[in-house]
Amino acid sequence: MLVAPDPPLRPTAVLTEHGRRFVTERHLATLSTIGPRGVLHVVAVGFTYVDGVVRIITSGASQKVRNVERDHRATVAQVSGPEWLSIAGRAVVERDPESVGLAVRLYAERYRQPRVNPTRVVIRIDPERVLGSAGVWAPAPKG
Repeated sequence: MLVAPDPPLRPTAVLTEHGRRFVTERHLATLSTIGPRGVLHVVAVGFTYVDGVVRIITSGASQKVRNVERDHRATVAQVSGPEWLSIAGRAVVERDPESVGLAVRLYAERYRQPRVNPTRVVIRIDPERVLGSAGVWAPAPKG
């Protein structure tokens, strides 16, 4: 069953300096997508959050890619002790070499150089709703 796209939302918060550090330190996260039977599909991932965009590199034939292609809703969540954040939004799969190259460079800066993968794609999430522990997000400037 295909889900009709929701109207785009704008996040009402931005990362604080503490939050920016939290999303650049080496922590793994979970990615939640909607599986083929409507049940959450949750997997461990590395991700980057740069310029307000979440990027996750993965193989093009993965279940998470198939899920995003069927239903655009996705959430990435990171937890470390008492600190946590989640970023939910509209996901798309990017396959062009420029997008994949950028995502690989960003991933290598945060984690390590990933292995070569000729089928690599990027799951890009444009945030619509953000949550987190105290001090991670601040209200977005009005305007």
